[in-house]
Amino acid sequence: MSLAIFIPLPFFIILLFSIVVQAVVPANKTFIIVNEGNYGDYDDEYGSNYRLVNNAEYDFQENGFALCFYNTTPSAYTLGLRMGSRPEDSTSNIMRWVWDANRGNPVGENATLSFGTNGNLVLADANGRLAWQTDTANKGVVGISLLPNGNLVLQDNRGRFVWQSFSYPTDTLLVGQGLSSSGTTELISRVSNVDGSKGPYSIVLEKQRLVMYLKSKNSPKPILYHIILDQGGFDFINSVNFNSAPETEEAFVYNLNLDYYVDNSTTPFSTRLARPKYNSILSFLRVESDGNLRIHTYYDKVISGSWEVTYTLFNREGSRSVSECRLPTKCRSYGVCLNNNCVGCPSPEGIILAWSETCASPTLPPCKNRSPPVKASYYKVVGVEHFTRDYTEGEGPVKVSECRGKCNQDCGCLGFFYREESSKCLIAYELGTLTKVANQSHVAYIKMYKEASISHAFY
Repeated sequence: MSLAIFIPLPFFIILLFSIVVQAVVPANKTFIIVNEGNYGDYDDEYGSNYRLVNNAEYDFQENGFALCFYNTTPSAYTLGLRMGSRPEDSTSNIMRWVWDANRGNPVGENATLSFGTNGNLVLADANGRLAWQTDTANKGVVGISLLPNGNLVLQDNRGRFVWQSFSYPTDTLLVGQGLSSSGTTELISRVSNVDGSKGPYSIVLEKQRLVMYLKSKNSPKPILYHIILDQGGFDFINSVNFNSAPETEEAFVYNLNLDYYVDNSTTPFSTRLARPKYNSILSFLRVESDGNLRIHTYYDKVISGSWEVTYTLFNREGSRSVSECRLPTKCRSYGVCLNNNCVGCPSPEGIILAWSETCASPTLPPCKNRSPPVKASYYKVVGVEHFTRDYTEGEGPVKVSECRGKCNQDCGCLGFFYREESSKCLIAYELGTLTKVANQSHVAYIKMYKEASISHAFY
């Protein structure tokens, strides 16, 4: 005869919770790794110095991925994940950075990465200043792993992920990683190859769209410059994942896709971005510091290994590409673009020079020194459109004088675009790339501060 033991439900829940929170990392699996010692020998895309993160128990290197301290400026280190490997006989393979932990909050020499018995992974400066943590103390973590797909994970005693780096992307999605309406909804570019802090460009998952924005110091809200997908008001997008899948059983051709999960569906619909003729599982999708969207693929079967850009959104070629003239900074801060080329630089004097990186719009006083607004004048550029033209014509119909008055009253306004046939007014907080068009009724008025406006046309 067996004896049944009945445990009241509330007590059972308390007991179960107690078991979970009391799960600890074994002492021999804990570590404190100090950022010190010699730098690695290989080159990376940002020209940084780096140190591999490893100790006797962990080396944090898996399938071409490696966890490192790296810096692009002296004594300012980021804990990051590097992708790619360089065989000993290769001198040209440059490795890429695909994830940052303490983005925009660097640590110095002798900073520590520690993993204690409570299961929290902590990055701190030598003086104890906390720079970053997983915030997983006493949440059942018993171990840490770097998976072959580049996902750094903290696991409980049943192998479930309590925390994972895939849930906190920076500017990059690895294969199998995505954006989710219930988690991280955006990728944000780097400022530059030197400055790894958050830049002005982003990809954002909204309820029914996947879009790209430019954040401007002049604009009250981010500027929409491209829509990757618009569901048209029918379905809500729960998540979008970047994936690589063989097209055939022979696996000679792989598709690089964006997989969208809508409403409660467990089956995604996919948009193919690229189709490499080799295994493209070692790929990543990134919003770049120039605002473009690219896929970089590493092919490890050749002798030295090699990187290839397998997809570029704003591009001169490809059926799924978009004209480079629609990239906000194709012509840097100011210039006219035609057929994917920067062809001119309008000026108040009407002298149209061949475009160069020195082309710039008139310098305006800072907003803080313009209250009440200073009276502005404008020069006119004929036959051009703003880089946002595919998504807005502006407000109206209004008279051109009303449009000018609105720009005068807005210290962030750098000029306005006007469609004379429809009397539509678009206030511009960034000028950037002006696209040359055949329609001469589409004009731009560039703001400057002079006694009288000078009108010149660009042909």
